[in-house]
Amino acid sequence: MLMHHGIGLDRFNTLSHGRAVHAMFECCGNVTWAVTLADARPYPDRDALLAKADVELLALSPADLDRALDAVVHEGISCGDPRCVSELARITRERITTMLGPAEGYPEY
Repeated sequence: MLMHHGIGLDRFNTLSHGRAVHAMFECCGNVTWAVTLADARPYPDRDALLAKADVELLALSPADLDRALDAVVHEGISCGDPRCVSELARITRERITTMLGPAEGYPEY
């Protein structure tokens, strides 16, 4: 389970840099990728964050890509090749979505 489960985009956009990097690291498993995503804040909407994650995944060095893939090895990558970038993108998008929570937000109690 993510430590930053359901924090919402507004809160993610206002986290300190270190906490934002930590939240993104939980999602993508790579410091370089996490720092790049945290540095690009604020995001206007969740689609912008997910699109940025996809673009930056493709920009990772081979070493960074290997580290990110190693972080999801237990996820059961289903593309035949355990180093499948599209599966890494899918897993990361799911984790980011979980980190943000529902688009409509959680109800106030």
